Amino acid sequence: MDKHAIKDIRDWAKLRRTSIEIAEVIFELANNDEMLAQKIWENGDDQVLAKAFANTEKNQLLWGGEVAERNCGA
Repeated sequence: MDKHAIKDIRDWAKLRRTSIEIAEVIFELANNDEMLAQKIWENGDDQVLAKAFANTEKNQLLWGGEVAERNCGA
């Protein structure tokens, strides 16, 4: 992913009060299609949190301003 794309995803995440880790996974699942990414963000997808937490050591991430917690057994 180029620097411009990363900045765009960071901006997209910031506007939606969503952690960059979650935004990156959403865009990965959406094959970088912003309209599909928006639908995934709005509707949720079980894969997103699992992959996002797999990519970070953080125990909490934000999705639309809501705190998502890493499962104790994860």
